[in-house]
Amino acid sequence: MRVLLTGHQGYLGTVMAPVLTAAGHEVTGLDAGLFADCVLGPAPADPPGTRVDLRDVTADHVAGVDAVIHLAALSNDPLGALAPELTYDINHHASVRLAKLARDAGVRRFLYASTCSVYGAAGGDELVAEDAPLRPVTPYAESKVRVEDDLHALADDDFSPVYMRNATAFGFSPRLRADIVLNNLVGHALLSGEVLVLSDGTPWRPLVHAADIARAFTAALEAPREAVHDRAFNIGSETNNVTVAEIAQQVADAVDGSKVVITGETGADPRSYRVDFSRFREAIPGFDCAWTVKRGALELADAYRTHGLTREAFEQRFTRLAVLRAASDAGTVDDTLRWRS
Repeated sequence: MRVLLTGHQGYLGTVMAPVLTAAGHEVTGLDAGLFADCVLGPAPADPPGTRVDLRDVTADHVAGVDAVIHLAALSNDPLGALAPELTYDINHHASVRLAKLARDAGVRRFLYASTCSVYGAAGGDELVAEDAPLRPVTPYAESKVRVEDDLHALADDDFSPVYMRNATAFGFSPRLRADIVLNNLVGHALLSGEVLVLSDGTPWRPLVHAADIARAFTAALEAPREAVHDRAFNIGSETNNVTVAEIAQQVADAVDGSKVVITGETGADPRSYRVDFSRFREAIPGFDCAWTVKRGALELADAYRTHGLTREAFEQRFTRLAVLRAASDAGTVDDTLRWRS
């Protein structure tokens, strides 16, 4: 298929593009480029792409495309809390506008990168399935819920949206993010000798490796329409439903000489949920996640050592909020996070 991959120069897009290409698809990218230089190690080989803000996409960008994989977004809770109005403008309104343009251009499948954080303060001991109540507790998660609702209204016989609710991502990508839990804890362990947990360690988190997300999206892209049309899927594995304290211990086991330090200074995080991932396995027979948290921690530690991760890069270049603040302070982006001409 001819696939438009938004966010192709991001953490997940950089991993996903070669997986899609290896599967035989013709990939073109679309990205604002805000994090294109956040590279650890050799520069990745990007597919052909266009640098454009998601809010400025036109019909020309989706012309001749068979499918859209939409990853581009302000990508985490701290960014959403910093500028909620921009989170809704970019993550919600611009995403729905892209979908409408795609539908009108004859795009048949639209894979949307949603998140398991839509379950928010689920609590309890039961595994959360896709039909559970949605309780988002941040602007980021709320924006994802709104997009899912609006895409559902666009679904018809010719346009198939699919809502891929990814668990919290982990694992090495050439365009690294250090502000997601496992990646962050491994970096702290290597650079300081401490696996630093600021919460009380009790919240549950579902985790999934970036490569498994890429495989899942490729499988959903290729699946029969009736298997995925207008459906939500949790993406991950029950094996990787773990508490933050358990994640920290896995990191300490992977990084020799490090120790777990749980300060509890931020208290109990209301975002706590364990997730049921069986629906996607039933829809896509033979699919399962390959990566465990332990294996991912070892991979990250090895990549950080190999590519010489420094504390400055860890805290500044690979933390999304720090990158945007630096760009704003330098005057290279304006208050709406658009590049200055």
